Formats: sequence, C-alpha cells, structure tokens
Amino acid sequence: MDKNRSLIVIEGIVQGVGFRPFVYKLAKTFGLRGWVNNNSEGVYIDVEGFEEDINKFMQALKNDPPPLSRIEKITMKADKVLNYSNFQIKKSEQSLDKITLISPDIATCSECKEDILNLYNRRSGYAFTNCTNCGPRFSIIKELPYDRDKTTMNDFKMCYRCNDEYLDPTNRRFHAQPNGCKACGPELWIENSKGNRVEIENPMNFAQNMIMKGKIFAIKGLGGFHLACDGLNETSVSNLRERKKRPFKPLAVMMKDMETVKKYCLVNQLEEKVLTGIKKPIVILDQRESYDLSKKIAPNQKTIGVMLPYTPIHILLFSEKLTVLIMTSANVNGLPIEYKDSSARIGLIGIVDYFLMHNREIHVPVDDSVVKVINKKQTIIRRARGFVPEPFKWTSTQNILACGSNMKNTFCISKEGFLFLSQFNGDLENLETYEHYKKNIEHFKKIFSFSPKFIVHDMHPGYMSTKYALDYDLPKVAVQHHHAHIVSNMFENNLKEKVIGVCFDGTGYGSDGKIWGGEFLICDYSKFTRVGHLDYIKMPGGEKVIKEPFRIGVSYLYKSLSINNSKKEVNDIIYDLYGSKGINIINLLDSKINCIETSSMGRFFDAVANIIGITDIVTYEGQASIELEAISEMDIEESYTYKIIKQDMYIIEPYEIIIEVLKDKREGISAKIITSKFQNTVVNLTVTMCKFIRQDFNINEVVLSGGVFQNCFLLKKICRNLKINNFKVYIHEDLPSNDGGIAIGQIIIANAIIENNQIRS
Repeated sequence: MDKNRSLIVIEGIVQGVGFRPFVYKLAKTFGLRGWVNNNSEGVYIDVEGFEEDINKFMQALKNDPPPLSRIEKITMKADKVLNYSNFQIKKSEQSLDKITLISPDIATCSECKEDILNLYNRRSGYAFTNCTNCGPRFSIIKELPYDRDKTTMNDFKMCYRCNDEYLDPTNRRFHAQPNGCKACGPELWIENSKGNRVEIENPMNFAQNMIMKGKIFAIKGLGGFHLACDGLNETSVSNLRERKKRPFKPLAVMMKDMETVKKYCLVNQLEEKVLTGIKKPIVILDQRESYDLSKKIAPNQKTIGVMLPYTPIHILLFSEKLTVLIMTSANVNGLPIEYKDSSARIGLIGIVDYFLMHNREIHVPVDDSVVKVINKKQTIIRRARGFVPEPFKWTSTQNILACGSNMKNTFCISKEGFLFLSQFNGDLENLETYEHYKKNIEHFKKIFSFSPKFIVHDMHPGYMSTKYALDYDLPKVAVQHHHAHIVSNMFENNLKEKVIGVCFDGTGYGSDGKIWGGEFLICDYSKFTRVGHLDYIKMPGGEKVIKEPFRIGVSYLYKSLSINNSKKEVNDIIYDLYGSKGINIINLLDSKINCIETSSMGRFFDAVANIIGITDIVTYEGQASIELEAISEMDIEESYTYKIIKQDMYIIEPYEIIIEVLKDKREGISAKIITSKFQNTVVNLTVTMCKFIRQDFNINEVVLSGGVFQNCFLLKKICRNLKINNFKVYIHEDLPSNDGGIAIGQIIIANAIIENNQIRS
C-alpha cells in the first residue's frame, strides 16, 4: 500500500495551548511520520503515512483538541512523499503577512493546583507552577511565534528536570513555554514600604502572617499588582480605603474556595460555573441576608465582586484562618494598573506596608475581568484577563483600527476576518492612561502584524481617542457614540436589518453638538436616525455635574417646578432643600454660562438619586445611580406619571416624575419605594416609546445598550415588559454594554461605510 503525505495548516487559538504536543502524540498513536511547528499562521503539520491513518489522525485532531485551543480553520493539501524517518517537533518560524491567534492568560488548572499543595511534589509551594493547560500567555508575550525566547520567560533557563518535562511528549508540560520550578524559574521576595528587600526564608508565609496581622500588601500577580489585605479585618479595610483615597467604590474580594463564597453570597449554577471556569473573572454576586463581611468592602450595596484564586501565588496565600482577601487593582484612582516593579515602588508609596514581588516580567498589563449574570446569561462588564486577546469572527478583511471611547476605553483592530478587542485601558483623561493606551495599540500591531488602512473614532472632538486618530495620515471615519453602542450589540447578536436601538448612558457627543444619553434610534450598520430622546436639560457647570450630582438635581427641580410655580416659590423650595448652593446653581442656570444641554439617562438617574438624598457628591463614576439601584425592590410595581410628546421626533418629558418624586420624599415615603417607582417609570416609558416607534416604522427588534443597562432592576424589567408586548429583545453578553464595547461597533460601522464606497483608502 502506498503512503501519502499531507501538509496541514491549523489556524485559530493553537499556540501556547499544548497543540504541538497534542499533534505529536496523535501522530505517534497512528504511526505517522513528519513534523509539526508553530508559525505566524498557526500550527503547521507535515505528515506522512497510509491514507486511512492520516484520516483517523485528522478525525481525532478535530474531535478532541486541547481544552484551551480554538480551531478556526484547517487547510490541507497533498504533496510528494519524502519518507521521513520519525515524527518530531521543529523550531517555530514566522511569516509576517499572516495572523496568529493567541491564548489569554488562563487560571491555574486543577492538576497544577494539586502539584502546589502536595508536600511530596517537587513543585510543592512553588508560586509559578503551570503547564500547557494553564498559566501566563498574553501577559508575557513580546512577539510571535509563541516560544519561550519570545516571552519574558526567556530570562530563565530550564534546569535538566524541567527541560526533560519540556521535551517529553507524554508530559503535560511538554513544550509549556513558561515551565519552571524552584531550581530554575521565577522567585518571590518581600520588600518593605520603601522598596528595600526584607531577608526572610519564606516570602509566602511572611506575607500570609503579616496580612493576618492587618498589614496591606502590594502583590505582583499575573497582569499587574493588586492591593491585598484581610477582608475580615475591619481596620485593614478602612486603612486601605483611606490610603487609596477610595471612600465608597466597592472593593473586589478573592475568596479561598466555593465553600467560602457560598457562606457569604447567593450563588446560582451559572455564577458558580463562571467563578470556577478557566477564566476566573470577578463575578458580581448578591450578598446573603446573613452576610457579615465588613460593610466597608461594598458600602451601600447588596452585591459584592468576588473571584477565586487564579494563580499559584493566590492559592498559596490562603489558609484555614485567612479565607477572604481584599484584592483590588493597585493603582492611584484614575491611573492605569501598576505592572512594573520600579513604577509600583514609587506609585504605591504611602499605601502599602509591604510588597510581595517576583522576577517574571509582566510585558502586557491586564486587569481582572468583571462579569455579572443577568437573566440567566453571563454579561461582561469589563473584558480583560482571561478573555483578551480572544477574537470575534467577522466577514470583512479590511484592516481597520477603532480607537474606542474616552471612558472605559478599549480599542479594536480588524484583520483577516477577525476582530481583536483590546483589554480594558481605563479612562484616557490623564496622560499616564493615554500613554498606556498608545503602548497597547503598538503591541497589538506588533503581535498581529497589523498595519491599519482606515481609522475610526468617536465624533467627540475633545476625546483623547479622537486626538490619537487625527494624528494618523489615513482615511478616517467619525462615528456617533450611541450608534456605535447599538451596532456593537447588533454585531454580537448577528442582527443585520434595521432595529430599534435604545441607548441609555451617561454621555456621548450628539450630531447636534449636545450631549446625548437617553436615545431611541433606528439603526443599521451604516447609518442611524434619531427618533426619540429624553428631553434636554441644562448641565450647570458642564461636566462638573458628573461628580457633583446636586447640580443636575437642582437643574431638574428648577425646570420641573417652574412649570406651575412662580420664580420666588421655586427659589424658596430649592433653598429649603439645598441652601445657598442651590441658589448659586439657579443663578448659573439663568446666566446660561457653561450650561450645555443633555438628554442623558445617566444624569436623570443621578438627579433623582440626589433629590431623594442618596448623595450630593460622588467619588466614583456612577455612584449615585448604583446606590439608587441597591435600595430598590423588584417586587414593587408602582410608578410615576410621565409624558411623551410628538414633535419632529418623540420627546420624553420627565418633569411630572420629578414633581412626584419630590412629593413622595417630602411625605416621608421610603427611599426603597421611591427608587423602585422611579425605575418602574423608566421601564414603562421605554416600552411606550418602543410601541410608538414600532407603529411608525414596523420594526419589532429592540436592541439595548449603554452603561445604564448594567442596572439589573432596569434591564430585567424592561426585557420582561418588552417581551410581554411581543418585542424581540437583544442584550449584551460577550461585550460590555458600557463604553468598553463600542470599539467593535465603530469598526462594524466603518466597514459598512467603506464597503458602500463612501470612503476609500
């Protein structure tokens, strides 16, 4: 019987996930000869054998690939038999014109965890244990192809025992690029608050003991530094908040295991699956009624952000007595996560008592991802570690760079039928974050051999992402913010015809030069029509209203009360509520100076939160609205009066809502009832608007996007009531509904415009 030879290219997430060892074992199983290597296309296989054996090999390859791999495409062709003598793994090579998919960083697998905790294993207690199924990937890659010398593990030469594992096809560390042990791999050490090394024998035991004594640590992890302290120590949590100048924003916690999580939180089946999966993001969970953790972890909240240990360092930190750790990003508010040793030593002065350091360089900073389960679906709030740089499939081959938004920034590149959405970069309003953003774009260009032909950006002229785009001497597309929001959802749900887009968020530059955010749009990929919105209200002091909600509270009261009251009566009421600062805001409104108008639903929520006494000033984005939701009760179904008027489009007039909220407040109605009635009203007016629009345009598909839809109360009830009225409703799952997802929408819109020949390269 004659032998055959096949040349096979496997494209997808096939590097850094044990694919070559898998191919090697299969080839040996079926008696095949040849070789396999990594190149910039993916995995290349040159295999010889009998046709039947090659077919069995291919069937097994497709049916049972490594768990972390994702095969996107297989190309296979016959060639002349060369009579190879064996099967081997060859050195990787690079092709500049092809794209290679890269695995995200993956949480420690169960087998490596057993190795770490087994006193008789040579990796017992070793904080950098990994294998082909887990460990660092994206955060350590400098360039492709994915081999040790192209990662930050190049600094560590494997000892003979690790090298034997690396070369043994039967070992799960066969060609595991970050492989190492106590004898040859990265190591831990302790530094004091001044960055001076503390000479102790066991850094992990020292850290554990000091944390239990109330000390605050900066822990260098997988994608950056965390600030850590004992989550059961009220004083430690208070000290951390005070030192970080973070008085109210919820802190993430890491819990030892699921037993601990279930002690403090309500956990459904999907939430447990997400918590324990290979990505291990932070999951927003409901607190138990018996919840007795410090109220300072998540002030004024019914939920808490929880994750499980996802690296050996984290696993080793816990003990029988230490079961809950605060584990929040180590950064000064508004700045990027610290990931370089030298920068962390300077940036965290005055915050930490000690550093738990290691010498495996983090090349790419990656924050923890954040997920919430809503309506029995996983919804991503922040897409970073564990998810990035997994791509989304797309039909276009245009090379487009989408610069994203200014807040919660991510950027996106489009190449060869894939969309690569970056990790969370943060807010671009400060220089450090902007530089961090530019550096990450350059890294994506390098690892994906990407050169943009088109640039797409938000139409806001003041955004730093717009400034970045304008520096390119390439064809550009400016995209309206809320159109991008809706199209990101359309892409995710594979919707290609016109939809009713409902976009509720805090801010977005409108095509009329005003600030939008309570929008009803008719959208397709290339264009949109604004068919309705929340009525405009003045923002006294401009963007100051975001951090000082009393300003927008006074503005809404002033406009609402002025409908049926004299100027003096209005002033008296506002003075009673706010004192002289309320009168100062009225004077500013009357002067019309620095009072840009907005239709923002986020600002409307802030106004109501302020009027009922939740807060005058916020210390983190969305605080007023988040605390408003936390007070509410789903079982309450009462609502307030609202008005929708038809002009050239539908306008929601919310002034009766404000009057009735104030009336309830003055009559001593509980905040729980007022906030629930208010949100029920937003649900009702949304459904009414959609019914009007369906009647006018004969469209039955409703797409929801924008940061306000991270509000579970609102999202659940709007979905429920729209479905009762026979609408098809689409929400986000794999992309954030906040600004972290709009770069995808920007690319889809730009691509549609380019393909319609409205712009040329």
